Amino acid sequence: MDAKYITDKTPREEGFFFPAEWEKHKATWLAWPHNPTDWPDKLDTIRWVYCEIVRKISPGERIRMLVNNKQMENLARKYLSRSGANPNRVDFIIHPTNRGWTRDAGPIFVKSRSKSETAIVHFHFNGWAKYDDWQKDRKVPETAAKYLKKKLFIAQINGKPFVLEGGGIDVNGRGTLITTEECYLHPKIQVRNKAVGKEQFEETLKKYLGVSNIFWLGNGIKGDDTHGHVDDLCRFVNPTTLVMIKENNPKDVNYKPLAENWERIKDMRLEDGSKPEVIPLPMPAPLYFDGYRLPASYANFYICNDAVIVPTFNDPNDRVALGILSELFKDRTVVGIHAVDLVLGYGTLHCLSQQEPA
Repeated sequence: MDAKYITDKTPREEGFFFPAEWEKHKATWLAWPHNPTDWPDKLDTIRWVYCEIVRKISPGERIRMLVNNKQMENLARKYLSRSGANPNRVDFIIHPTNRGWTRDAGPIFVKSRSKSETAIVHFHFNGWAKYDDWQKDRKVPETAAKYLKKKLFIAQINGKPFVLEGGGIDVNGRGTLITTEECYLHPKIQVRNKAVGKEQFEETLKKYLGVSNIFWLGNGIKGDDTHGHVDDLCRFVNPTTLVMIKENNPKDVNYKPLAENWERIKDMRLEDGSKPEVIPLPMPAPLYFDGYRLPASYANFYICNDAVIVPTFNDPNDRVALGILSELFKDRTVVGIHAVDLVLGYGTLHCLSQQEPA
C-alpha cells in the first residue's frame, strides 16, 4: 500500500460523504471479464455484453477499465472497436483482478462537502466472506488512489479492517442509507465483520460514508451469492423515492421475504423524518442454471450521466420495469441490456460497475 495517499482520519472527520449515484459522474469503473468460472461456457458472450455496457455509458462519461495486462487491453480494444464502442473513451488501467465485480471490490468514492475534491475509502473486500480468491481484488482501491492521486481512507473497526461491499448499500446522498440484515448482521453465514453488532456497524458506516440515517431491510432474493445485497432488492431513484421489487406469485420462494420487506419499509423515515415514496418493481419469471435459481432482478440497474441501463431477461415484465424506470428518470435515456447470460455470474449491471463522482 502506497503510504503517500493514506490518511488516518475518517471521511466524516474531514467532511466527506458518499454521494447518490444519479449525481454527476467523472467516470465509471469496470473490469474486463476474464474468469471463466464466473460465466461457465459463456465468457466470450459476456465480452460482447461488456461492449454494449461501454457503448451505452461512454457517450456521457469516461470508462476506467481494469485489465490484467497489456495483452488483455489489446483484446478489449479489439472487441470494443468491433462492437461500435469507442475505445478512446476508455482509460485502461493495468491491475490484475480475481473476479472483477467492481461494485464490491472497486474504489468507493466519497466527496467533500466544502471543496471540489473526491477521495476513496478502502473497505477491504474479502470475497463476500465466501470465496478464497479475493487478494488481487482487495488491492483495487489502492491502485485507484495511486492512479488518480486521491486520498485513501482506510476503513477500520476495533483496530481491524472493516469489510463492506458497494452492492450491500444504497444512499440518497442526503444522509440516508439502506442495507439488509441478512448481508451484514447474520451471525453465522458470510460474516464480514465478526463480533460486530448493529450499533457498532451503523456508527462505522456513519464515520466512513458520512451518512446520518440507516434503515435495515430483512432478507435479499433467492440465488444471491452475496447473501442479501440490497442492490438486487431496493434502490433510491431520487432523494425521496425508492423502487423495491415485489413478487406477486405466492408460490415463488421470493414471495415471503419480499412481502416482509414491504411491511418493514412502511416504517422507514428519511433523514428529515419524512416518509419516502416506495414504488414497486416487478420480478422476472424465475431463471435457472444447472438447477440453481439465479438472482435476476430489475433493481440491479445502473444510473450514469446520460442513461440508466437496466438488466432485461427476455421476459414480459422487461417492458413493465423499463416503463416504470423511464417515468422516474425523465432526464436520462432508460435502456435495457440483455442480462440472461450476465446473471450466470450471480450479478448484472450494477454489480459490475462503480461510479466515480465529478
